[in-house]
Amino acid sequence: MDSNIEEMIKRKNFWIIMLLVVSTCLPLQAQEKTETWEELDRRPIPQWWTEAKFGIFIHWGLYSVPAYAPVKEVNSVYERYAEHYESRLKIGNKLFTDFHNKTYGKNFKYADFAPLFKAEHFDPEEWATLFKRAGARYVVLTSKHHDGFCLWDSRYSPHWNSVEAGPHMDIMDSLSRAVDGQGMHFGFYYSLLEWSHPLYAKATIDRWVDEHMIPQLQELVVKYKPDVIYADGEWDYDSETLKSRKFLSWLYNDSPVKNTVVVNDRWGKETRSKHGDYYTTEYNLVHQKEGIGDKAFHPWEESRGIGTSYGYNRFERVEDYQSSKELIHLLVRTVANGGNLLLDVGPDANGMIPVIMQERLLDMGKWLEVNGEAIYSSRPCRDMAVKNKGVYLTKAHGNLYVIGMERPDRPIVIDNVSKAGRVSLLGDKRGLGVSLRNGKLTITIPPLAVCQLSSPLAWVVKIEGIR
Repeated sequence: MDSNIEEMIKRKNFWIIMLLVVSTCLPLQAQEKTETWEELDRRPIPQWWTEAKFGIFIHWGLYSVPAYAPVKEVNSVYERYAEHYESRLKIGNKLFTDFHNKTYGKNFKYADFAPLFKAEHFDPEEWATLFKRAGARYVVLTSKHHDGFCLWDSRYSPHWNSVEAGPHMDIMDSLSRAVDGQGMHFGFYYSLLEWSHPLYAKATIDRWVDEHMIPQLQELVVKYKPDVIYADGEWDYDSETLKSRKFLSWLYNDSPVKNTVVVNDRWGKETRSKHGDYYTTEYNLVHQKEGIGDKAFHPWEESRGIGTSYGYNRFERVEDYQSSKELIHLLVRTVANGGNLLLDVGPDANGMIPVIMQERLLDMGKWLEVNGEAIYSSRPCRDMAVKNKGVYLTKAHGNLYVIGMERPDRPIVIDNVSKAGRVSLLGDKRGLGVSLRNGKLTITIPPLAVCQLSSPLAWVVKIEGIR
């Protein structure tokens, strides 16, 4: 071969290799045009999310090692979050610092928890099977909480991730595969702030966004192709500073999940209940802004832990956990008002989901096996009214569903009904007393029938062909 030609081939191959190296090291670029919030908000929310109704949230990380937050000693719900352990130490919270110094010593730093986060009993297939049996349709894992520790091998967080420290495994990869194998949707939580990162400061916030936050988010999207992105930690800066629209423009137009991904409303300190595919609440269905909860006109989601914390708190007592009946009530009330429920589990540092949490999830799954048709793919019923307290209405599959939490002590009365077909109690084949007069549908449910249901925590009456 001619030496000149050979040299040209070598140079060409060299620059091809260099181009590949550079392209893998540089962050992905968003599309040239950054859309306005009005343009972004016009994007229809993917249908799978509005039909799913029930998802599992997982808070798991270094904070699962100390697994501490006070419960009885504080009043604020946020003070009971075990996943805020590092922040409480940084601000000198006495309850946290006293516990930390007594248990680990004054010289023990938060970073020293990394080797103790071993996850030696983590079984992603077992987790995914449990969530599937619970009736969940999607799973959202904390890819990175406010402490910055990543549950995947991120090039933007060297040595501070679960592959290089602690478990020495890519937790995001193994769980996403297991969840997908069970036919559920997978997504991730991502914190837009980090308590201890040197670039997360007012003077260097632009570098934080350009060199860390957006490239890392894009890294996650390209690598794991999520169906949900749950942003958090947005309260320090507005969305313009965080360049959230730049990221979302890329996500909705150029990313590999542009047609399926769903995002929440936490993209800047001004964006909650204003922008995003769905709005969010947590631990409270009472103090809500107009547009979510009982006044829902926009897709929304309530999240909370089964106990008082999102992350595992080994100091919670039995009475600090929601009962199965309370959790089903929460699911029903949320769905009947147009929302989804994202229920959090907090595994321990070994990767074990507490038995009491497993029990609650399995109880919910057992109830949904019988009554899920009143929940999945349903929508609120706003053109009819039920007079009975603690009774909710949903519509799905051309049917009306009447859902009650207590044994009915009097007939169920539904207003504004002109026609009704077959009426049945899900899970029970016996007939019900039914009459329709003057636009009022009256249904009499024998109390004994509810007691004999396979899952009596809540009953559901199905009314076919209703108008």
